[in-house]
Amino acid sequence: MADRGLEYLRNKLTARKSRVELRYKQYSMKHVDASKGITIPKQLSDQYKAVLGWCTKGVDSLADRLVFREFNNDDFEVNEIFQDNNPDVFFDNVVLSALIASCAFVYVSKDEDLVRLQVIEANNATGIIDPITGLLTEGYAVLKRDDNGKPIVEAYFRAGQTDIIYADKKINDEIHTNDLPYATLVPVIHRPDAVRPFGRSRITRAGMYYQKYAKRTLERADVTAEFYSFPQKYVTGLSDDSETLDGWKATVSSMLQFTKDEDGEKPTLGQFTTSSMSPFTEQLKTAAAGFAGETGLTLDDLGFASDNPSSVEAIKASHENLRLAGRKAQRSLGSGLLNVAYIAACLRDDVPYLRYQFNKTIPKWEPLFEADASALSLIGDGAIKLNQAIPNYVNGEVLRDLTGIKGAD
Repeated sequence: MADRGLEYLRNKLTARKSRVELRYKQYSMKHVDASKGITIPKQLSDQYKAVLGWCTKGVDSLADRLVFREFNNDDFEVNEIFQDNNPDVFFDNVVLSALIASCAFVYVSKDEDLVRLQVIEANNATGIIDPITGLLTEGYAVLKRDDNGKPIVEAYFRAGQTDIIYADKKINDEIHTNDLPYATLVPVIHRPDAVRPFGRSRITRAGMYYQKYAKRTLERADVTAEFYSFPQKYVTGLSDDSETLDGWKATVSSMLQFTKDEDGEKPTLGQFTTSSMSPFTEQLKTAAAGFAGETGLTLDDLGFASDNPSSVEAIKASHENLRLAGRKAQRSLGSGLLNVAYIAACLRDDVPYLRYQFNKTIPKWEPLFEADASALSLIGDGAIKLNQAIPNYVNGEVLRDLTGIKGAD
C-alpha cells in the first residue's frame, strides 16, 4: 500500500485537532458555552458564568482506578524498558490522555542503549492505523510548537524510517533508520471499533450536554437569587408632589416613612411575589442524574450526598457500569501498551520481531476497587473452598489479582 504522505497527515491532524482541544477544555473547565437563554440578557448572563467539573469527574473517576501493574510472562524483558521511563508518571499520563481524547500516542526512540518513551497528546499526532495489529503504518507528530501554536519541530514516521523536520531551515532535518515493520509512533486507544478505529472519548457529547444544561441552571439560579435576596417592592397612591423615592434606599432600609397628603390620602405599600429556588434544585438533580447515567457514576459522586454511608460492596454494586467501563478500558489500553512494548523491544534489540511473538505477554492491572476487611474475608473463605475442591486452584497470583495485595515472597 502506497504511503499517504506528510501533507495528507498534516491536513488530517488539522481537521481533528479542534475536537480534541474541545475535550481538553472541557476537562480543564475552561470551555465557555454560548448563552442560549431567552429571558436573561447576555450582559447579565456574562456576569454569572457557571463553572462545573462534571466532565473532569467523569474522566478522573475512571482514570484513577486504572493502575497498571506490569507485563506478565515477560519473555522479552519489556518491564525493564518501562522501569527506565518513570512508569509512575508514564502510565498515568497515557491513561488520562487516552480517556480525554479517545487515544494517546507514544513516540518510541533510542538514545544510545536507552529506549525513550514520550507521550504525545492526540491534538499533536495522527497516523494511518493497521486494523489488524492496531499499529501505525504511517504517523505524524508535532514535537514542539512556538508560543503561537505553530509547529517548529515535526516528525514523520514510516516503517523503517523516522524523519525529524525543523521549521528553522538553518537546522538540518534528521533521518533515523531502523528495521521495524511499523512506525515508531504507537497509538494507545480507548474503546476502538470498526467505525472509530481511534476510539471514543470518555467525554461524550451527551455528557457535555448535561454539564451545559447544569451550568445554565446554575446561572439562572444565581440571577434569581438576587431577586430572592432583595424582593421587589412597589408603592401606589403617592401624590404627584411627593419626592422621588430612592430605589436602593427602599430596598436596604429597615424603616420607611410615608405621610398623608393634603386630602388625607396615604400610599399603599406592596411586594412582588419572590421566585422559589426549588425548581433549580430539581433541574440540577435531573442534569446530574442524566450525567451519572451516561458515565456510570452515582449522584454521590457528583455532590448529592446520600443519607447513609456505603460499604465497599454497596459502592461496587452502585458502580457496576463504571466497573464494566473500567474492564473494557483495561483491555483496549492494555493492547496499546503491549504494542508500545513490542516496538520498544524491537528498537532496543535491533531485531524486527513478529507481533505474534508477544501474544503470551499479558498486561496486568490492579483491581478497579480496593478490597476492605469484609471483602478480604469473603475472598479468603472462597479461596479455601475452591482449593478444597481443586487443590492449588487459587494461588498467590490469583489472590493478588482479586485483592491488589502482594503477599510475602
